Amino acid sequence: MQRLCKYCLWLSLALLCCHDLVAQEPPVKKKEHINGEPEVYTIAPDDKPFVVRDIVIEGNRKTRPEIITREISFKRGDKLLLQDLVKRFEFARRQLMNTTLFHEVTVALKSFDGYEVDVLVVVRERWYIFPVPYFKPVDRNLNQWLFEQNASLSRVNYGAKVLWNNFSGRNDRIRFWAIGGYTKQLQFSYDRKYIDRKMKWGAGISFSMGNNKEVNYNTIGDKQVFLKNDGNNLRNFTTASVQLSYRKAIKTIHRFGFGYTWERLADTVIKQNPDYLNGTGNTVQFPEFTYQMTYLNLDYNPYPTRGYAVDFLLSKRGINKAMNSLQASVQASGNWPISKKSFVSLNAFGSVKVPFSQPYYNRRLLGYGDVFMQGYEYYVVDGVAGGYLKGSVTRKMLSFAFNIPGTKKIAPQRIPINIYGRVYGNAGYIYNPDQGENFLANKMLYSTGIGLDITSIYDFTLKIEWSFNQLGQNGIFLHRKTMF
Repeated sequence: MQRLCKYCLWLSLALLCCHDLVAQEPPVKKKEHINGEPEVYTIAPDDKPFVVRDIVIEGNRKTRPEIITREISFKRGDKLLLQDLVKRFEFARRQLMNTTLFHEVTVALKSFDGYEVDVLVVVRERWYIFPVPYFKPVDRNLNQWLFEQNASLSRVNYGAKVLWNNFSGRNDRIRFWAIGGYTKQLQFSYDRKYIDRKMKWGAGISFSMGNNKEVNYNTIGDKQVFLKNDGNNLRNFTTASVQLSYRKAIKTIHRFGFGYTWERLADTVIKQNPDYLNGTGNTVQFPEFTYQMTYLNLDYNPYPTRGYAVDFLLSKRGINKAMNSLQASVQASGNWPISKKSFVSLNAFGSVKVPFSQPYYNRRLLGYGDVFMQGYEYYVVDGVAGGYLKGSVTRKMLSFAFNIPGTKKIAPQRIPINIYGRVYGNAGYIYNPDQGENFLANKMLYSTGIGLDITSIYDFTLKIEWSFNQLGQNGIFLHRKTMF
């Protein structure tokens, strides 16, 4: 009978779990007889908090324990009510997954003694060292390279790179590139999340140098125009930067950066566009000061389905006539579940540069990097101020996993695949006081479409989108994101 009662008690506790979490109600309060069944122990509500006696970590062969506990919003000795403890378990699991250090994380109750509990954190680490070949088109997206540049190999960067994540077990990262092809470049960076005992301050450094035989010297018809020389280099550059970061709690991080850039262009580039460097010759060098604030409260950073994020950037580039730009930009997103498998997303972006009179070098805005509108992948819209709003409704359509034999040491045995269907719409506006021979600035821009998103391990996301813009154009566009 004693063994049966103990089993029933643990079964009752297990039913209080949420997903992969295990939580413990207050100790046993009384015994009852229910419909003639044997005696069982039931649990009565109690407002007395639990005390976290210990946090036990398993599976961290490389990662230091303090890096893991830094992401957990409770510590040894904390007193928490049951409902708070369950929420903190899930939040800790989410934060640890967002470090991109682990394939899987489980946060659960290990044991209890009265109102004292031991918490168990089990992690399965990723593979951290990637010496990989490098092959990447230089164009802004795959469609531009495939169809506008006819998949020209002359517009490809190739070489080798080494990515070493979690280098010392402190979630620090080393990056080294040796790139040839379109841009001949050497690049090195090192980023360490925490450099102090209290684990609030971090630091990073980066350096790169290289050259190009082709330069985007102007924008005509809202498309980049290039100048190419198969003999001499048209552009040589060197950049270096240092950065300090401050993360007091968990969700918000502040970054303070200083960088220096030196760049020299061939005279033929300046002759083609005298406004490229504001008429100050063919060489520019300038310091850059940056402040960035990032707030992340997402369930999974690489592909969020719920939560919020805000990124604010303030940048001062140059201090004289040759280069003088103050830029402020903000990007915010929200994701709200509307059913078990569906969610709504909004993404807003805005940016302004002053003074408005800027050389071509500083006018890039829409269509570069992650700042783009779907349906306008073949275009760039230069300007000094503007923004957009994106909205979408997404539904998870399919989820499965498969095994890859012989890869236990470098990848998880089961490779997860998730497929989402999505409908979306975009609206934006870019202001350019010197529009020239372009037509997309200084007017409202709209687009809509449908797409499929495919996600998998190592933060891989492939987006296949069929977009329509207000110019009456449509097409299928590919967007890929990965940690590599």
